[in-house]
Amino acid sequence: MPATLLLGLIGAGIQASRTPSMHEREARAHGVACTYRLLDLDVLGYGADFLPLLIDAAERAGFAGLNVTHPCKQIVIAHLTSLSDEARVLGAVNTVVLRDGARIGHNTDWSAFRESMQRGLPDASLRHVVQLGAGGAGAATAYAILEMGAERLELVDAVPARAEALVRRLEARFPGRVFAAPPSRDALAEAAGLIHATPIGMASHPGMALPAEWLHERLWVAEVVYFPLTTALLHAARECGCRTLDGAGMAVWQAVEAFRLFTGVAADAERMRRFFVEAGPR
Repeated sequence: MPATLLLGLIGAGIQASRTPSMHEREARAHGVACTYRLLDLDVLGYGADFLPLLIDAAERAGFAGLNVTHPCKQIVIAHLTSLSDEARVLGAVNTVVLRDGARIGHNTDWSAFRESMQRGLPDASLRHVVQLGAGGAGAATAYAILEMGAERLELVDAVPARAEALVRRLEARFPGRVFAAPPSRDALAEAAGLIHATPIGMASHPGMALPAEWLHERLWVAEVVYFPLTTALLHAARECGCRTLDGAGMAVWQAVEAFRLFTGVAADAERMRRFFVEAGPR
């Protein structure tokens, strides 16, 4: 493991991220001085088309790796030299290892969501699940819930073609179990679970991705957003008696695996969870 470590997060509206604290403090526990920088497109005043220049600059500055979040998880692929098998299937990357001129894309989101579900909602029915969002985070959560045994997964996205494209990618591995669908109160009424995987509800994108009156007490609700930790969706879900899962577990477990990829050293998951809690909103 190196004596010093330079890492970063690329995305939009990421000032509330707790990822820097998790990585810096975990590295310190291993005797490594880590600097983790937020490369926030909103703060920089650039759009996602600035992404290749940011990656070039990070390479020149000696970054060991980058985490990638909304809205860059899919478009980053065009600027990488290779992909892990999972990232290739998902068509989304949240972790980039920069090493000896190579840019290697990984997806640690899907396994993180699976771990969070298994710990937070271990007995959740997977008979029929509706998911909102088919972008980078949605690709990971869809893959995870299907790997866990979801019998029917309906993908709803504001851009229907995006949901249809994700269905095509997943269908080869999970035939007859994943479908693109329009938003529907009736579908949700029949569902056992709801996964929310859009940016709506983030501090920078307040609101809810569906009407609160569509929720019902027989539904479990899993959220990927973790700043704020209690989104408007989770608040409404708890008000109507739903079992809920916040985005903290996914945030922690994706960081645990990313740390291993960046350093080659296994992180202490419980310690990183504690760092996450102690960091609070940035």
